[in-house]
Amino acid sequence: MSHVNALPLLEPDAPVPCCPPLSERPLTADEAERTAAMFKALGDPVRLRLFSAVASHEGGEACVCDISDVGVSQPTVSHHLKKLKEAGLLSSERRGTWVYYRVEPSVLTSMARLLSRAVGA
Repeated sequence: MSHVNALPLLEPDAPVPCCPPLSERPLTADEAERTAAMFKALGDPVRLRLFSAVASHEGGEACVCDISDVGVSQPTVSHHLKKLKEAGLLSSERRGTWVYYRVEPSVLTSMARLLSRAVGA
């Protein structure tokens, strides 16, 4: 029996964090738009809880079945996860009947870098 690791499915039109630290230079209009979409997605408490649940889950990914207890119905959880994916914050992979979500390390790194102060400032 072969053991194959599946790669996550990435949304082709999802925004990708791209920007330098805010203290380095003003953002371009495109950078500001992409960055605002990420922070807007995280501006909802349920989405922030879901994002945190995925980011902190053992192994760096979480089955939707393990993160659905955020005080809203399953269809609402699915809606919020979709919004996080559209903002480029999560990727997902279907395995059988379950969907697994992952926060790409580059997303956390880019968000941290964006908010960090320039060295020596």
